[in-house]
Amino acid sequence: MSCLHHAPGWPKSDLLEKGDDIPLHEIDHSGKHCILELYQCDEGKINDEAFIRTILTLASKKAGATLINLITHHFHPQGVTGLALLAESHISIHTWPDSRYAAVDVFTCGDHTMPEKACELIRKELNAQNFKIKSFQREVPITLSKKL
Repeated sequence: MSCLHHAPGWPKSDLLEKGDDIPLHEIDHSGKHCILELYQCDEGKINDEAFIRTILTLASKKAGATLINLITHHFHPQGVTGLALLAESHISIHTWPDSRYAAVDVFTCGDHTMPEKACELIRKELNAQNFKIKSFQREVPITLSKKL
């Protein structure tokens, strides 16, 4: 089976095969990833592309991240997808106004970023009545992270 590598072209010795165990003392936390499920959102807000662009921009700032680019698309008859490309990674959102549901993904690297604050801002701005959030540390083997 082929292995995935975050920097194609690096020597094979730097690759990790699926199932390789990495001792905890060889792990470097590269960032935090939050998965946010928003339910019973304001139907008008989650179908408004300009509004989604605004909250992605505000959420980037709230997280302490640097916004590099912003891409959004409004689907017909409804729904919006948005991606905030950050120097520290990304924030994405996909909305289903007919279900009053939005799926949000916030991944930031660095000790200075606060992805939970971005999630909180998005939840409040979309008036989500219910939500679920899962967050976890992204881990890079120290031997690879030192080369980044």
